[in-house]
Amino acid sequence: MTLKMIHSVNPATGETLASFPVHEDREIDRVLSAAATAQRSWRQKSVFERTGLLQSLARVLRARKAEFARLITQEMGKPLAEAAGEVEKCAVTCDYYASHAPAFLDDTLVASNATDSRVVYDPLGVVLAVMPWNYPFWQVLRGAAPAMVAGNAVVLKHAGNVPQCALALGSLFVEAGAPEGLFGVLLVESSAVKAVIADPRIAAVTFTGSTPVGRTIASQAGHALKKQVLELGGSDPFIVLADADVQAAAKAAVKARFQNSGQSCISAKRFIVEDSVADEFADALCALTAQLVVGDPMAPGTDIGPMARASLRDELHAQVEATVQQGAVLRVGGHALAQTGHYYAPTVLDHVGSAMVAAREETFGPVAAIIRVRDADEAVAVANSTEFGLGAALWTGDKVRAQQLSRQIEAGAVFVNGVVASDARLPFGGLKQSGYGRELGIHGLREFTNIKTVWTGPAL
Repeated sequence: MTLKMIHSVNPATGETLASFPVHEDREIDRVLSAAATAQRSWRQKSVFERTGLLQSLARVLRARKAEFARLITQEMGKPLAEAAGEVEKCAVTCDYYASHAPAFLDDTLVASNATDSRVVYDPLGVVLAVMPWNYPFWQVLRGAAPAMVAGNAVVLKHAGNVPQCALALGSLFVEAGAPEGLFGVLLVESSAVKAVIADPRIAAVTFTGSTPVGRTIASQAGHALKKQVLELGGSDPFIVLADADVQAAAKAAVKARFQNSGQSCISAKRFIVEDSVADEFADALCALTAQLVVGDPMAPGTDIGPMARASLRDELHAQVEATVQQGAVLRVGGHALAQTGHYYAPTVLDHVGSAMVAAREETFGPVAAIIRVRDADEAVAVANSTEFGLGAALWTGDKVRAQQLSRQIEAGAVFVNGVVASDARLPFGGLKQSGYGRELGIHGLREFTNIKTVWTGPAL
């Protein structure tokens, strides 16, 4: 019988780096059994014992940063410096939860008519993490670190194009001293996920990825009545009002749109600019975009690497072409690069209407769409005229008005005069078609706990 294989392919060269056999039923059963067994012991350890694992993870991440960063770049194509930054961010997050988990998981005393009443935070069990390729270490560890310090085990089903990153994460936990089985890795096809979710050893599911796949995961987990956290797609607005520092906003816009080659759910995608400063902003953004260096992601100085797959590049180009046909003005880029690898030129589309493709759909790659509006009220209305609601940026010199407008924007996070980013100290997640539930912060830690009331009588 021919074994099904998962292939790791370098998107910059097209070279097949490695191939791995897909796990069959026996191996899936072994991983799930090991996780369930490990979790039963792990949950009995004090939170102070569990924080020791996070401290060890942070040390190993930093010791192996160069190795892990190189692997990330080889498998999904982001510039090497960005990959190293991703690994460091994972270490910082482990440090954060090592320091704060004891307080976050401490019992919450509540005054009632009982002799003693409190809320306690018990682990759920084994959490299945179905993760994407665009931040192959960060997406996993930002969920695994808080889940595990809360007393859960984690089983990872990673994206099919980053199997080496998945296995490297497994080796990370082994080297850090995690109990055998506490972090498991499944190399399976997407079709196998439904059965894994339904398995009684899985208590909950966390998923990061596209909205269509998120709907499927939610349906499968819902059918099994299992807790789920979904972080899905986004078409984040980046609003620039007339009183903003336009040059600073344009400089930030380049980072907000083009980091990770534009392949991020929280990348700014729609640049909504008041008419009176739109020309200045558009000219600055185009000039800065034209200066970006596209090339070998392993080379120092590269700003934009290849897209992760040829199909993603082709889909993005179709969105650009459709938007131009609808009347948008192509200012920069707008084409695939004629070289080996899945490269797409950094692109700016101007005079994009809110009904055009680049405004309605998520553009998962290096394409910025400028939408011109009359005033702040129209800017907020356009920002909210999307099925997504992940993040938003608002640029203005009036901080009082910024606070008022931020409450009107339909998003899980609003960053005023800054670039939207995930931060271990703050909850992260969206609403509408961008998903539900939260990661990070105290809220993310408690997502995968049983928030239990313990009431002790007699009544007073």
